[in-house]
Amino acid sequence: MRYLSTRGHADRPKFCDILLEGLAPDGGLYLPESYPQLDAAALTRLRQVWQSQGYAALAFEVLSLYIDDIPPSDLQDLCRKTYTPEVFGTPEIVPLKPLQAAEQAQPKMYLEALSNGPTLAFKDMAMQLLGNLFEYELARRGETLNILGATSGDTGSAAEYAMRGKKGVRVFMTSPNGRMSPFQQAQMFSLLDENIHNIAIEGVFDDCQDIVKAVSNDLEFKRKYKIGTVNSINWARLLAQVVYYFAGYFQATYSNDQKVSFTVPSGNFGNVCAGHVARMMGLPIDRLVVATNENDVLDEFFRTGVYRVRGTADTHETSSPSMDISKASNFERFVFDLLGRDSAKTKAIFGTGLSQQGFFDLSGDACFAQAATVYGFDSGRSIHNDRIKTIQQVFECYGMVIDTHTADGVKVAQEHLHKQVPMIVLETALPIKFAATIVQALGRQPERPPQFEGIEALPKRVQVMKADADLVKAYIVQHCD
Repeated sequence: MRYLSTRGHADRPKFCDILLEGLAPDGGLYLPESYPQLDAAALTRLRQVWQSQGYAALAFEVLSLYIDDIPPSDLQDLCRKTYTPEVFGTPEIVPLKPLQAAEQAQPKMYLEALSNGPTLAFKDMAMQLLGNLFEYELARRGETLNILGATSGDTGSAAEYAMRGKKGVRVFMTSPNGRMSPFQQAQMFSLLDENIHNIAIEGVFDDCQDIVKAVSNDLEFKRKYKIGTVNSINWARLLAQVVYYFAGYFQATYSNDQKVSFTVPSGNFGNVCAGHVARMMGLPIDRLVVATNENDVLDEFFRTGVYRVRGTADTHETSSPSMDISKASNFERFVFDLLGRDSAKTKAIFGTGLSQQGFFDLSGDACFAQAATVYGFDSGRSIHNDRIKTIQQVFECYGMVIDTHTADGVKVAQEHLHKQVPMIVLETALPIKFAATIVQALGRQPERPPQFEGIEALPKRVQVMKADADLVKAYIVQHCD
């Protein structure tokens, strides 16, 4: 298996090279040269693996289709080390929870619980594996890695908890100053490990993401200081997320003749892009429904064909802050497929056109209709009052407390239900991470896991900095000596 850049770079690296590299040298994102195809027999075998051996074994089988430069026995050990009940709380790792009233014989909708990991968010599902992959590959090469990341909330804490204490790894995590929930900030800033560095950027998440891309595109600096990424621009992170689409499908169905749909709360398009990959492999997915908040760049595209980036002043600060994003960095991967894998056209759109014009318009292109008809995408939007009502509804009907982002997903999923096709909503985080909105909706504090009691009062270490890539580079240099 070799990988190509969405922007046409000539190199065709293998998995372990792009694991440590992140962005391609031309600023593009890596994808496999082709998606492995699963026929009915292969799906049946994967279903049997899931049923008899569980999530770690399923992860090994899926990852093996894309990774052939790690010995199978080592990859199997890494999956077993990562996906354990001790880390993720349940034997199933990602159990389905039916949203089902007592009188309903067949639930139409499920939540797939992805937030039982160390930081209570779905990002742990991939980040825990990424931490183990990094440590393994760096030890094999005798190298070190400086991870530069951007977070709107959950990526940062998941990365830092996965990388803390890992040999050969430092983490430099940027986040928008003051725009995360108090719990999210405390999770990150209270980590005092020597290899963890938090940088609060005066701006919005997109400023943080722009800094990461600017540093990654400085190839001389990137190579000299061994800069890697943990954001979903890193293919390994997205690949790990593909696995739970298979696990969700196998739990919701009895045979491969059945289809399911997924609704995915999404800001950066990484989580739902993993569903796109699973669908391209042959997983019987009917619809992939993108749920956005007030920052509805993705919903606007799937409705109109126009992708229009918002500026800092137009990026709303919302009660589902992990989706307060107006530049969906992973969207380039899907558009590359949508354009028939035309790297020249993709480069023109994302490499120059988007940065100069701030938008692109595919509404008049014949390919745009295929986003829905061929690739199965739908979308919807949820605002603050919607998520308040949805949190109340889910609690009243099912006795379940959901977080604000998952509420966006449930609200949009309800608008796209079809009687014959089960709908799986991907859970985003546990509600304690967004306690203020839960209190507003339900008049009560959400449950807090014992290990996080008093976290907001712990000592914190964070460096506040202007939105300037050169300042971040200087900080990295200072802490690499």
